[in-house]
Amino acid sequence: MPRIENLLIVADSDHDANMLYATGMFVPDPFIYLRLRGKNFIVMSDLEMDRARRQAEHCRVLSLSRYQKQLADRHPKRTGYAHVIESILKEKRVQPLLFVPANFPLGLARELKRLKIKVKVKTDFFSEREIKSVEEVKKISAALMMAEVGMAEAMQALKSAKISRDRRLMYRGAPLTSEKLRSIIDCAILQAGGLAAHTIVAGGKQGCDPHEAGHGQLFANELLIIDIFPRSQKTGYFGDITRTVVRGRASETARKLYDTVLRAQMLAFDKIRADVPTAEIHGAVQQFFVQQGYKTARHNGRMQGFFHGTGHGLGLEIHEAPRVGSTSRGVLKSGQIVTVEPGLYYPEIGGVRIEDVALVTARAARNLTQFEKVLEL
Repeated sequence: MPRIENLLIVADSDHDANMLYATGMFVPDPFIYLRLRGKNFIVMSDLEMDRARRQAEHCRVLSLSRYQKQLADRHPKRTGYAHVIESILKEKRVQPLLFVPANFPLGLARELKRLKIKVKVKTDFFSEREIKSVEEVKKISAALMMAEVGMAEAMQALKSAKISRDRRLMYRGAPLTSEKLRSIIDCAILQAGGLAAHTIVAGGKQGCDPHEAGHGQLFANELLIIDIFPRSQKTGYFGDITRTVVRGRASETARKLYDTVLRAQMLAFDKIRADVPTAEIHGAVQQFFVQQGYKTARHNGRMQGFFHGTGHGLGLEIHEAPRVGSTSRGVLKSGQIVTVEPGLYYPEIGGVRIEDVALVTARAARNLTQFEKVLEL
């Protein structure tokens, strides 16, 4: 019979995915979560006690103030989290060995060590997060729909934009900039119940830096990458979508670049299924690009070609396991959700990236993304 590991997290659940996964509730300040002999405990301030009982029904809620009062009666200066944790372990008669995530606070770990409580980093902490339940798939799909709402607003704004004689895009009588289009996207997502941060609207050469958010005037007849990855305010799960478009007419070189990336994405989807090595999928995309004449190398001091991963896991974090890249290890498993986002980037042409979200099954990948793929608007 496998040993039941006792777990400890001390973090806020607004920003820490493991804590949100463990408790299912948003709390802005760090608090204590313990899994002892398979039972879940959370230690809450008086402010959060009643809400925690309602929203984290699978956890037994313990009063932080009660433990701190007991400690203060004996040692007024020993009421911090380390001593509270020590008190709980003694009360529950649990051995002082706790497994913690890799981002556990170092200072607190040292305090626990002084109290002879051993903490050991568990590198695969909550590894079950990789396999999404039916409910989690629904939550990610809902967040993805928020991303698609933002994308639809972006496409509508681009379609209605006028093209000036010098190719500038004008929207409602004013220049259409990356910042303006990003605000249109983000506001639509907010109204849909999501939060968007660092939305990418990068045209021309700016699109050749995959994480460049984009700035300044947008122009007709050039490639424009729009990458949207909102978080649901209700559940904390992320959606992720990228489309590349041209307002006006695309050049033949841009068309060929776009078509090649689209075919590479289709190739990746064809290979995604359970038990396939992640590196094999990425390698197939790399090989396809080379066969089509698109090499990856450093040129004039910057990378060009295909120099990022094919995809990444998606869930309570925008980037989580598994990774689908050249250095990724392991094989895909049924129930994992990954992005599929090959791209090609050449400053003289521009950048193209197309991204959908795939649910891995035993036989194939199910595309959770519904939004159309159109190059010219």
